[in-house]
This record gives sequence, C-alpha cells and structure tokens, in this order.
Amino acid sequence: MAEFGFNEHHQNEAINYMRFARSKRVLRLKTIDSCFEELKDSRLVEETFTVDEVREMLDGLQAVVRGEVEMELINTAHTNVLLLRQLFSQAEKFYLRLQSDISELENRELLEQVAEFEKTDFKTTDKLNQETSKPKLAPLNEGGVSELLNKEIARLQEENNKLKARLRTLESQAMSALDDKTKAERALKDLKKVQGEQQLAAQSQEITSLEDTVAALKEDYERSLCTSAASQKDLQENLISAKHELLRVQEQLALAEKELEKKFQQTAAYRNMKEILTKKNEQIKEIRKRLQRYEPSE
Repeated sequence: MAEFGFNEHHQNEAINYMRFARSKRVLRLKTIDSCFEELKDSRLVEETFTVDEVREMLDGLQAVVRGEVEMELINTAHTNVLLLRQLFSQAEKFYLRLQSDISELENRELLEQVAEFEKTDFKTTDKLNQETSKPKLAPLNEGGVSELLNKEIARLQEENNKLKARLRTLESQAMSALDDKTKAERALKDLKKVQGEQQLAAQSQEITSLEDTVAALKEDYERSLCTSAASQKDLQENLISAKHELLRVQEQLALAEKELEKKFQQTAAYRNMKEILTKKNEQIKEIRKRLQRYEPSE
C-alpha cells in the first residue's frame, strides 16, 4: 500500500475498512445464492417447462437479484458517506479542509493495485490484526497544516508557562516588598519606642531630682521654723522660688521634649526610614498595577 501514500496506521485503517466491505459483500452474495436455491427448490419441480414459464421464472429471479444488488450498492454508498463524515469531522478539529478527486475513484491502475493488495497482503495482515483492538480514526495528513498547528499549540503553551512563571515572580516580589514594608514599620516603631523610653527616663530622673530638692528644701524650712522666725521668711521665699524653678524646669522639659521630637524627625535615620517606606509604597503600587495587567480575564 506504499503506492497510495499510506503510513502504517493508515494502512491498518484501510485494511479494517476492506475487511468490513468484504464481510458485507460475502453476506450479500450468500443472499443472492439463496435466491437461486429458493428458485430451484420451489419452481424446478417439473421435467419440462414452456418458454413462458421459463421467462416468468427468469424475470422473477432477475427482479430479486436486482433488488439485492441495488440494496447492496445503496448501502455501500451510504456507508462511504458515514466514513467520509468521520474523516471530515476529525479534520475540522485540526482546522483542515479535505477535498476529494472523484476522477481518481475510476483510476483503473489504482483499482488494480487495490485488488492485488487484497489478494496478496490482505490475508497476512488480517491474521496479525485479529487480536488487536480497533483504534479510532486518526486525523489525515500528519504533516503540513497539522504539524504547524501542533507547533503553534506548543508555542502558546510555552508562552503561557512563561507568563505563569513571570506572574509567580511578581507575586513573590510583591510579598517581599510587603515584608520589607512591615519590617521597616516595625523598626521605626521600635526606634520611636526606645527613644520615647529614653526621654521618659531622663525626664523622670530630672523630676525625681527636683522632687528630692523640694523635699530637702521643705525639710530645711521646717527645721528653720524651730530656730528662727527670720529664717522662716527666707525659707518661705526659697520654697516659693524652688516651686517657681520647678514649674520653669517642667516647662523647659516640655519644650525640650517637643524640640527632641522635632530634631528626631530631622535626623538621618528618620529621613532614611521615611524614604525607605515611601519607596516600598511606590514599589507595591507599581507591582499591583503590573499584577492587574497579568490577571486572566473571565
């Protein structure tokens, strides 16, 4: 069958179809034989027949045989249409447009090659395929358009895999940026907390020192009350002065705290931390925009 351009698979399919056609042909020939046998058994019971009787029997036999042959030809044509329907349906899945050349169906040389193949190789191939299952029809013309379609499908799959990998990379970068932002915010919070604790500790120490001073002055004042009335006036003035000083120091501490907060905001560490947070926020916005472009549409 190499003369017909068949590969091994197509050759097996051709053999399967020839086997099917042969079984239908054998069945129809048996039916025709039975028509003759029935005529012999039912009509040929006398020794002599007139011309009219012979003509009547032959006409009846002709009608029966004609009907059987016509039925077989019609059934063969319809079967071929179903076979073509299967082939065309499979070809459409690969965007192929099959065409047939009707003139080749009467090519005597090709018909003789098919007949020769049926006589020689058909029986051997028939024995080899008795125990094998019948596969579905494969699409015709494995090369050409089908090969290009397979390459295009492979290219699209490869491109899709690259896009998926790129999307996973962007998602990883986005998660990394979010982690960096979270770490930066936590570090800034810890830094403010440490500096705040240091400021509170310094203020608390200074207030404690002032309280100790006030307590000492108060103790001196009480001791001075027992010694001299003149000293009492001085002690009162000193106490008032100390209270004023305490208020002044507390006010200075409040101003110092505000100034310290202002200076901290102007420090390089604060500016760097703020710049890092600003850059991370911009990176996150850019990554979100890029992720929106790669999201598959419904």
